[in-house]
Amino acid sequence: MLTEAERRLLITFQRDEITSTYIYRALARREKTAHNREVLKEIAADELRHYQAFRAYSEQNVRPNRFKVWFFLLMSRILGFTFAVKLAERGEEQAQIAYDALSRAVPEAKDIALDEARHEATLIDMLDEERLRYTGSIVLGLNDALVELTGSLAGLTLALQNTRLIAMTGAITGIAAALSMATSEYLSTKSEDTTKEPLKAALYTGAAYIIAVVVLIVPYLLLDNFYVCLACTLAAAILIIAFFNYYISVAKDIPFRRRFLEMAGLSLGVAALSFAIGYALRAVFGIEV
Repeated sequence: MLTEAERRLLITFQRDEITSTYIYRALARREKTAHNREVLKEIAADELRHYQAFRAYSEQNVRPNRFKVWFFLLMSRILGFTFAVKLAERGEEQAQIAYDALSRAVPEAKDIALDEARHEATLIDMLDEERLRYTGSIVLGLNDALVELTGSLAGLTLALQNTRLIAMTGAITGIAAALSMATSEYLSTKSEDTTKEPLKAALYTGAAYIIAVVVLIVPYLLLDNFYVCLACTLAAAILIIAFFNYYISVAKDIPFRRRFLEMAGLSLGVAALSFAIGYALRAVFGIEV
């Protein structure tokens, strides 16, 4: 006989399993690669089997969490198939302890837990997404833009003290640097023994750089106080670093904290140094804009 706590936990697992069934079915319908599609269908079938096993004990039908299904499909469209699947599997990992707690009343829970572990291993083996193959190129563009442009804008802020002039100078500097970085990445990739296409690598690097440039100079186009603009730019840089590193940590199972602190420290450190240099140069040359 199930206790009330065990019954509530069982219903929760049922909802998770039927929700996962809907998620994997939908992802399978969207997946273009035949192998990936078949694996996703197999996992969806496993999730449905888990739901039915739990239902035999609860004797109750449970509806899927429609919002969760919608959310993961949205994530797959915006951030890619790999990110959505890995994010879903992170939830499965957190459920392992609860599966063990339920196994006394529902012996099948241990087998289901093993199935979930197998799902993660299978998914890791099957995933092959273009944007992840070019992660290095994106990192190159973002990292260089964040370090170089935050430093440049910090120096220009004190040296020029005119938001429109700072924005124009920063945009020119950023676009020129983006073209330079894209060209360098093209030549570098072309000389390497890699499966990456040089042109695509260059485009990913250049696009990442340009996006960072736009985000970082926007405050100078919208606000009048150049110190507030600089604060907003630095905050935007930290948000970009946090978002991108979270994406990579989920999609590629890489620790978030160390990479985030490293990139954030570099960007803010260069910005502080450039700000001091801008102050010194303004004083040395006696420039008033």
